[in-house]
Amino acid sequence: MKLVVGLGNPGPEYDRTRHNVGFDVLDRLARRFFASVTPRVRFKGLLLEGQIGLEPVWLLKPTTFMNRSGQALAEAARFRKIDVRQDLLVVVDDLALPCGSLRFRDFGGTGGHNGLADIVRALGGQQWPRLRIGIDRPGHIPQSSYVLGKFTPEQQALIDPALDRAAEAVEYWVHEGTEASAQKYHTIENRDNNPNAN
Repeated sequence: MKLVVGLGNPGPEYDRTRHNVGFDVLDRLARRFFASVTPRVRFKGLLLEGQIGLEPVWLLKPTTFMNRSGQALAEAARFRKIDVRQDLLVVVDDLALPCGSLRFRDFGGTGGHNGLADIVRALGGQQWPRLRIGIDRPGHIPQSSYVLGKFTPEQQALIDPALDRAAEAVEYWVHEGTEASAQKYHTIENRDNNPNAN
């Protein structure tokens, strides 16, 4: 049993914003693997229950807003007795990575991300896998305004294929785990060749 949690903010005003790439990846997975499944409101989130291949999978989008993401995640993990060190994956935006970059990690800090900070608090530690998706640094724009803003056209051209690849990477992770997924899907970072990097 795998639990995949995409981070974002609920509500149409946040659709397609930089902070919602976790939701966007889950939407892609839902269309491919859960098209006939109706989302249910459970664990302070929207939950899809089904399978990816032969593996039972829950897709969860917290509806508590970003800074309370840990509530939904922890409730679902406790209910299904998930081993968060290997059977949980959090899909999240990352300011420290160039737009469209992907990076798997088995553990790590929060990097100032409010959603990750709340998950650390709720789970009592940092030992759980995450798939980080680069959204570039904000430059001179205030960080809160930047992450809640839409991608520029140049960034959108990078993020759309990256989200498709991230969904593919989650599918791979379900079967192969974090280490193998990191080797296959980690993106080499090169800000010099990224015109949107700040």
